[in-house]
Amino acid sequence: MFSAKFPEALAPVAGLTVVGVGPGDPQLLTVAAVRAIGAAAVVAYPVARLEAEGMAAQIAASWMGPEQRRLPLLFPMVSEAEPRRQAWHAAAAALAAEVAAGQAVVLLCEGDASLYASASYALLALAERHPSCPVAVIPGITAVAAAAAAASSQGLPWPLALQQDALLIRPTPDDPAQLEALLAEAAASATVLALLKLGHRWAWVRPLLAQRNLLAGALFAQRVGWPDQLLAPAAEVPADEQPYFSLLLIRQSWPEVLP
Repeated sequence: MFSAKFPEALAPVAGLTVVGVGPGDPQLLTVAAVRAIGAAAVVAYPVARLEAEGMAAQIAASWMGPEQRRLPLLFPMVSEAEPRRQAWHAAAAALAAEVAAGQAVVLLCEGDASLYASASYALLALAERHPSCPVAVIPGITAVAAAAAAASSQGLPWPLALQQDALLIRPTPDDPAQLEALLAEAAASATVLALLKLGHRWAWVRPLLAQRNLLAGALFAQRVGWPDQLLAPAAEVPADEQPYFSLLLIRQSWPEVLP
């Protein structure tokens, strides 16, 4: 069990701090993140439904105290633009109101606050509608970095990029033709691919990688940092539908100079 307070807690200061809490393991929060959470009077976090707990809040729960007020913010998982836009503006208004009332507020965010993050939309809405609200951002460890580190820790060295390698992080394409084109481009440019939101696409992605003899150079990761984490060579994972929080690391070549 982790302490809910960091020994050197900051003095509460009115303002908003957006905190990246990493992919799932509470121990992966930075010192700055833990200190900011400990100093906050209000802890805000995204939820897909107002009755839900929220994954970012679950990750940071070990560092939160009972005296802190929780503020769930609705970020609906829908494809329509207008409900999402309304939710972003509502979240920004709620955060700005807390800061205007003199509160020290943190907004928790899974992974890093700037990489495919709900918090990014709140930041953009704040800049547009509440530009006087003071904001600070604390970066967090991404699932991509955590997956590579976990693989290396298990005896499977997986450097994300070496020397002149490029690294491309993006959601998994929606159809095989798009992925075929992406793989060809990555092979030609010595680019390592980190494909997020793999989920149900794995049922057709795995056979495609097998056809191109890429399974041996690919790493599959699921729910990185959580107790049920799965980390395995892609060849060992059957072509079944996988959870939304699954990702794939694909390396098609290595630099000429290696140990």
